[in-house]
Amino acid sequence: MNDRTTNTSRKKILERLRSRSIGDPPLPEIDAHRLTRFDDPLAKFVEMLQFVGGQSHLVESEGEIRAILGELQPFSTAEQIVSLLPEVHAGNVDPSVIDDPHDYGSVDWVIATGEFPVAENGAIWVAGQSLPDRVLLFIPQYLAIVVSRGRIVHNMHEAYARIGRPPKGFGVFVSGPSKTADIEQSLVLGAHGCRALQVFLMP
Repeated sequence: MNDRTTNTSRKKILERLRSRSIGDPPLPEIDAHRLTRFDDPLAKFVEMLQFVGGQSHLVESEGEIRAILGELQPFSTAEQIVSLLPEVHAGNVDPSVIDDPHDYGSVDWVIATGEFPVAENGAIWVAGQSLPDRVLLFIPQYLAIVVSRGRIVHNMHEAYARIGRPPKGFGVFVSGPSKTADIEQSLVLGAHGCRALQVFLMP
């Protein structure tokens, strides 16, 4: 069979596939009474975030966040900081003048905002609309996320219900610093992304 015959046969198969309309299978019904819920979802979130290598802080104001960051040695010695929350910190790297994401390669800290925390796995939903560039969540040495503890959900079912149909673009659940255990079966934090994650839980 020559290449021309093969291409013709492939074309016919693909045309037949495109001509058939197959409906989407129905989604399973979720029994809300069987979903995981916690007596104290905030305490569970703190526990799970710590389990995956992150650190949480219950704060009441932006001033408390500044004070805690100032006591962290990696922050006090940082040379390049991107802050998406100027009320927390002014930062000294302006994303509005950066066109190439590679220019963030030497950023020490990024201070970002999250939409809501998830108790069962210590994750935080970060909407792409809050980021000048998605790389800002993964390229810095250290990451701080400010999120409202009042918006916490118990589980991922509630999380996806909260998100609904998101607008086109980027969004991601962040849970702890990056980690890998591929190297000599030893857990290494910060191998593929931020070395540490600080989460500030505002009212």
